[in-house]
Amino acid sequence: MDKNSISRTNIIGAGEVGSAVSVDMDKNSIHKINSIFWDTKGNEILGTTALPFYGAFVSEEKCQLFGDVSGKKMLEIGCGSGQSLRYLAERKASELWGTDISEKQIEKTTQYLTSYGFLAKLICSPMEEKCGIPENYFDFVYSIYAIGWTTDLEGTFCRIASYLKKDGVFIFSWSHPIHKCVVAENNRLTFKKSYFDESWYSVSLGEGTLALSDRKLSTYVNALAKAGFVIEQMIEQSDDEIIQSWDDNSDFAKKAKMLPVTFVVKARKI
Repeated sequence: MDKNSISRTNIIGAGEVGSAVSVDMDKNSIHKINSIFWDTKGNEILGTTALPFYGAFVSEEKCQLFGDVSGKKMLEIGCGSGQSLRYLAERKASELWGTDISEKQIEKTTQYLTSYGFLAKLICSPMEEKCGIPENYFDFVYSIYAIGWTTDLEGTFCRIASYLKKDGVFIFSWSHPIHKCVVAENNRLTFKKSYFDESWYSVSLGEGTLALSDRKLSTYVNALAKAGFVIEQMIEQSDDEIIQSWDDNSDFAKKAKMLPVTFVVKARKI
């Protein structure tokens, strides 16, 4: 993954991408806005975040959250263009499933995996909704920079728990909420948004529009607990070696040295 893709993905947030406009929380309209975004210019505007990267400055090769996945059944929430599924297929996962809200992303994933000789069962559906995924079936459910798009975090986590076998593992990453609140200006970090503000907003990016909500870390932790997960590991530090491979003079790299821009959670169904 090129560093520009990671950077673009991590700049989603009020105060860093121009004007953010508060919107009423209407699930159907938010799904429509975001599915159109990913059906059209999503990858061009935001790039792609996929394993072995969890986001900017955090990698599976360093963290080893999955471990040995040979023979394991895997489900990806928000499969994007299929790179993460390929990564796990090459590590001998036995079964690949994926969901995405965008028909175009599902098409891209199918074409991409087929070109490498892999097959996956793919479903186009919002992650919040029941869509025919088997329950008590998967060893791993994971989501790389997609879980934050959900309009119902508690419901989504409960649904993910239902897909997993007992002791199954859920791994997900997303932009760190403190990153969304702070911008680099004149060699200083400045707060532009309240950390406690979880309201939905829309942002215009290029020729597209997307809708987001920036949730507190405690919101994720409490939703996991309510769904019956126990957190085994949480990562929010930036990898120094990856930062050093970037342009140290970039505002994004400077910011990553001062505060987390990505967080990753590994949780187990109990």
